[in-house]
Amino acid sequence: MTSRKLRSNFPRGSYLWAVRNAQWQAMGIPEEDCEKPKIAVVNSSSELAACYSHLDQVAAEVKQAIRAAGGVPFEVRTAAPSDFVTGAGARGAYMLAARDLVTNDIEVAVEGAQLDGMVCLTSCDKTVPGQLMAAARLNVPTLLVPCGYQASGEYKGRHVDIEEVFIHSMHALTGHTPVDDVIGMSRCAIRSPGVCSGLGTANSMHIVCEALGLALPGSAPVAALSPKMFDDARAAGERIVDMVWKDLKPRDILSPGAFANAVRAVLAIGGSLNTVKHLQAVATEAGSGVDVYGLFERLGPQTPVLAGIRPIGERFIEEFEAAGGCRALMKQLAPLLDTTALTVTGASVADNLREVQVGDAEVIRPIERPVAPRPAIVLLRGNLAPEGGLIKTGIAERKTRRFSGPAICFGTSDQALAALKDGSIRPGHVVVMRGAGACGGPAMGGGASRVVFGIDGAGLGDQVAMLTDGHLSGLVCKGLVVAEVAPEAALGGPLALVEDGDTVTIDLDTRRVDLDVSDEVLEQRRARWQAPAPMFDRGWLQIYRRNVGPLSKGAVLVKDDNHQE
Repeated sequence: MTSRKLRSNFPRGSYLWAVRNAQWQAMGIPEEDCEKPKIAVVNSSSELAACYSHLDQVAAEVKQAIRAAGGVPFEVRTAAPSDFVTGAGARGAYMLAARDLVTNDIEVAVEGAQLDGMVCLTSCDKTVPGQLMAAARLNVPTLLVPCGYQASGEYKGRHVDIEEVFIHSMHALTGHTPVDDVIGMSRCAIRSPGVCSGLGTANSMHIVCEALGLALPGSAPVAALSPKMFDDARAAGERIVDMVWKDLKPRDILSPGAFANAVRAVLAIGGSLNTVKHLQAVATEAGSGVDVYGLFERLGPQTPVLAGIRPIGERFIEEFEAAGGCRALMKQLAPLLDTTALTVTGASVADNLREVQVGDAEVIRPIERPVAPRPAIVLLRGNLAPEGGLIKTGIAERKTRRFSGPAICFGTSDQALAALKDGSIRPGHVVVMRGAGACGGPAMGGGASRVVFGIDGAGLGDQVAMLTDGHLSGLVCKGLVVAEVAPEAALGGPLALVEDGDTVTIDLDTRRVDLDVSDEVLEQRRARWQAPAPMFDRGWLQIYRRNVGPLSKGAVLVKDDNHQE
């Protein structure tokens, strides 16, 4: 099909046609190409982190495939945030804030130029949801290409990856790991470009792309720079041209059933907690009305864990890929999925799964023989979290499913870590770390993950619990930790009213988190509560802080009247 009017085309000789033609002639693009589908190749290449260092190679293959299929590729760039590099500044606030910057980068390039479609090269944590959000917002034909996970290494004869470096760097802070070992691990943990090799946020979101139907079946996860990754990239370049001619758009694909399928996939692998807010952000940008938090709450108890991949289990991501990856996972989940949902292939989930075989039913189990019958991600509510809080329980049967103890409260991760070092945090405590939410952090910076690993390093992982309005690294799967408690403390949520010594109870069986303080006392505290002074009075973080919405909408940028100044 090559007869549909393309939005990128303008009348020959008109102002817009002429000035674009002049620009493109100077770049060596023939005049006749002005009539072809014009495709953005969204590239977040960067020399700051291994996650992105290979994307130029991928972009070259995608562009060549687009040209061969009769399209014209235009490579555009976005911000390229990496938790382990760009998380250093502003207490980590640039991380989540960069997600929305990526979305707006894409809007400026693609919508401003009125391009006809886009292929997004997905890599580290925040670029994937940023690209999905742009796809949902702009609603032009879009394909996402997972660009692979990194090879990990060995240290002293044992496997080591970025997760171990992160964990043991915090263990070193409490004296439980020699600093020389942390240095040694850091030298060999990453052996190739690509994202973290466990099922952290990046690989979890790559799987989300496929489960939503916005990546080609069988493309996630994949080893970076592998022949398969390049084959998938070329296939995406070829497919996007046909999608443009057929006008197959993201909102045709992002149905309620597609979101439910993605939620099921995350639950079945015990994926990153961060997928919840990112999927909600995509749903919000799509205008779909889907309540992703409600889906996790409702579908969690109905969805067993079928794959125990690090960090929730002992299997490696390479084993998951070899067993068939997301496509095999969805095959096993098929009785629970909406298999009528449309995908980028132009076919339904059922059509895509018809001939799929699971490569290893021990790595990706059938529903009737799961790795764990309980959900690995649980949404809790209660008087401390009326809008919800998230906990990643893992797959091991917990000795403690109910924890009740006195609160010990901190406003920053540095304060909490100092208390760990001087022994102020003791067995039985519930550590409350607040002021790290989307608005108060802002952007959920604040280092909650550092505190979790610090507690683990101090040998208190099973003896204390933690509550925070901040988020956790996708690699975190330790202790009884309730994250993303909403509404957040900076907006006057109940977490802001907790005081040292208050009894806090976390109950996984009832899915509640509660504060044992009378309503009368809470009202007295609320009357004297004052909003914290806002941080960052200039630049991108000021824009983010002033416009970020609630987690219930995915923390997207939408100005409302609830923000504190």
